[in-house]
Amino acid sequence: MAVYTEVSFAEADQFLQSLHLGNLQSMVPCSGGIENTNYFVTTDQSAFVLTLFERLSAEQLPYYLRLMKHLAQHGIAVPNPSANQNGDVVHMLKAKPAAVVNRLRGRSELAPTATHCALVGEALARMHLAASDFGLHQPHLRGLDWWNETVPVVLPFVQPEQAQLLQSELAYQNQIAALAAYASLPRGPIHADLFRDNVLFESTGGSNGSPSLTGFFDFYFAGEDTWLFDIAVCLNDWCIDLDTGAMDAGRTQAFLSAYAVVRPLQSHEHALLPAMLRAGALRFWISRLWDFHLPREAAVLQAHDPEHFERVLRQRIACTSLPDYTDT
Repeated sequence: MAVYTEVSFAEADQFLQSLHLGNLQSMVPCSGGIENTNYFVTTDQSAFVLTLFERLSAEQLPYYLRLMKHLAQHGIAVPNPSANQNGDVVHMLKAKPAAVVNRLRGRSELAPTATHCALVGEALARMHLAASDFGLHQPHLRGLDWWNETVPVVLPFVQPEQAQLLQSELAYQNQIAALAAYASLPRGPIHADLFRDNVLFESTGGSNGSPSLTGFFDFYFAGEDTWLFDIAVCLNDWCIDLDTGAMDAGRTQAFLSAYAVVRPLQSHEHALLPAMLRAGALRFWISRLWDFHLPREAAVLQAHDPEHFERVLRQRIACTSLPDYTDT
């Protein structure tokens, strides 16, 4: 989240009142992330997140917002978009498409334990199954086609060794995508960006109690892709040592075992998981290179370090073994 389009208190108040969400009491810009303009807003009715979309068009947004509403209606803890009197969930503010969702309880856990990872794995599997009958369709916009388009754009900004790695890994992923086993992977809507800062937890029984997962948010990279890619994106963030990019065996096993209790992985998913871990690392290395070297202007912006996912990718290439989770 970042602030590209500044919204005044009065403008936000009028906008929220038009949706019958109450009178604005406080408004705080959000500085994390890089895609959209976000504000935490509180009215005399409740707490919300106001988002202005900087890249996604009004024509693309119904997929994301309706997916969130679909998941909420199926018992998945996600933000529920507010509709106007006509039932529309896509609005306009400052000549930008906008949405308002309820603000979820809890906080992110940036140093997750195996327990946190198991909760995310279980909830992700339930989300995949709940989304399987979602009626709208849109491809994953940061999938393989985007990688093929974007790698040539970022190559002039990297060192020769990095360029060689980008090109060789992209070629490998194109080969994987041509396999019959890949074509038969289970697919559907995926979150595609379920990092530690996009999940919230609360502690039950006080500050030292067991954590409970209170919600997933930031669905604006969602699209149709393999569920295995969604798993890989999570593993590459939740279950690694952040300094080195190496997999943490305990957290990886906890995540995959909990996921498999809800939706057991098929044999070809097991076989292709190492390749998808590489795919997840490549996707975010490319996007971070793009955002770092070709940034947009923003009132508040924190660019992510591209080298992190270069390290993760090198780790995934060097080590293809995973903890034994297949018999749980």
